[in-house]
Amino acid sequence: MNRIKKGDEVIVIAGRSKGTRGSVLSVLKDGRLLVDNVNMIKKHVKVDPNNPEKPSGIISKEAPIHVSNVMLFNNATGKGDKVSFKTLEDGKKIRVFRSNGEAVDA
Repeated sequence: MNRIKKGDEVIVIAGRSKGTRGSVLSVLKDGRLLVDNVNMIKKHVKVDPNNPEKPSGIISKEAPIHVSNVMLFNNATGKGDKVSFKTLEDGKKIRVFRSNGEAVDA
């Protein structure tokens, strides 16, 4: 079970985008994340003669950021927080914040 999943709100703790918050768009297999409006890069795209509808020119898009450079955002404290796992009585495993023990997937 991963500590950070698609749709979670995270805050960047290291790098060029330090301090920015965003939601996780996707989790890549190699331990990197795509986060909305974080680690933005410019990409030069040529005009495609087969598909004129496709955007061309200089396009801004999100670049992957390593999972160690983000923390899950805790709304109760207003800061990034570490995540641990807890097993309920029925055997279900859930994610909880370490600072206050509150469930992430509530």
